[in-house]
Amino acid sequence: MENGKKRLTLLVGCNYPNTQYELHGCVNDVVSMRDTLVSRFGFDPNHIELLTDQPGSSVTPTGENIKRALGEMVDKAEAGDVLFFHYSGHGTRIPSMKLGNRFRQDEAIVPCDFNLITDVDFRHLVNRLPKGASFTILSDSCHSGGLIDKEKEQIGPGSTRDTKGEKSLSFRPKTIPFQSILQHFSSLTNINTSDIATHLLALFGSNSSLKFRLPLIEDIDFLKPDEGILLSGCQANETCADMNPIVAGGKACGAFSNAVQTVLEKNPGKLSNREVVMMTRKVLNDQGFVNQHPCLYCSDENADSVFLWQL
Repeated sequence: MENGKKRLTLLVGCNYPNTQYELHGCVNDVVSMRDTLVSRFGFDPNHIELLTDQPGSSVTPTGENIKRALGEMVDKAEAGDVLFFHYSGHGTRIPSMKLGNRFRQDEAIVPCDFNLITDVDFRHLVNRLPKGASFTILSDSCHSGGLIDKEKEQIGPGSTRDTKGEKSLSFRPKTIPFQSILQHFSSLTNINTSDIATHLLALFGSNSSLKFRLPLIEDIDFLKPDEGILLSGCQANETCADMNPIVAGGKACGAFSNAVQTVLEKNPGKLSNREVVMMTRKVLNDQGFVNQHPCLYCSDENADSVFLWQL
C-alpha cells in the first residue's frame, strides 16, 4: 500500500453526563488522540473532526451526527487516503435472529442519544471505500471485537486467564446491557415489545442502523477483500474499563485508549497494527486488566502494515 495523500479523521467521545450511564474518561481519550495524531503522525488539524457530549459542544455525538461524519469521510476519500475513526464510549451486544431460529450476538456502539451504530453499518462504510484507501477503527468500547461485520480475525480471544482475577482496580465497565437499552426505548416509545428494531425505527426512522432497515442484509457482499482495520479494546464477550483519575494518574481515561497512548509514547518508531495490539495487551495486563484483551480484525496484509501508515 502506498502512503496516503489525505488523512481524514473522526474522533468521538461520549461521557453521557448527568445520566445513570455516565463515564468520565472518554472525552479525554479523544482529545489526547487528536494531539497525538498531529504531533506524532503529522495529521492536518483541519482534517480532524471532534464530536463530544461535553457541555458547550456545538455538535453532539448522536447516532445521526456520527454516521453523517463517517459517511462524509468516505465520500471524500480517494485512492491512497487514510481514514481513521477513534470511538470512546459505551458499547453493547444486540441479540438478532439469523437463519431460522438461530440467534447470535451482534456488536454496536452507543451514541449519546442511544441511536445504535452496528457492525453492519461499519461493514457498509468499509465496502464503500475507493480502491487503495484504508479505514482504521480504534474502538474503546465494550464488546467491540467484531465491530466490522465479517472482518477477518487476526488477534482474537485470549487463550489464558489470570485465575487470581484482576488487581484491586477502580473502574467502570463501558457497557450498557441490552435489557437496559430495551427498557430505555420502551419508556420513550410506549411500545410493548422486546424487538429492538421496532423501537429504533419508531424513534429514529431512516436514521436508524442498516441492520434494522434492510430485511435482506445477509445478501450484501460482506466478504470481498477490503481495507477495513479494527483495533478493538476487548473481545466481543468482554468489557472495556473507564479508569478513574486516581488509577489513571490524575486524569480519567479509557484503559485501552490510555494503553495505546503508552505504547506510542514508548515506541517512537514505526509499529504495525499487529504490534500495536500485542503491546497494548501487555500494557493492560501489567496494569492489572487481565480480563480485557484487545483484538485485531483486518486482512493478512494489513495486519503487518504500519499503523496509520506513519510517514
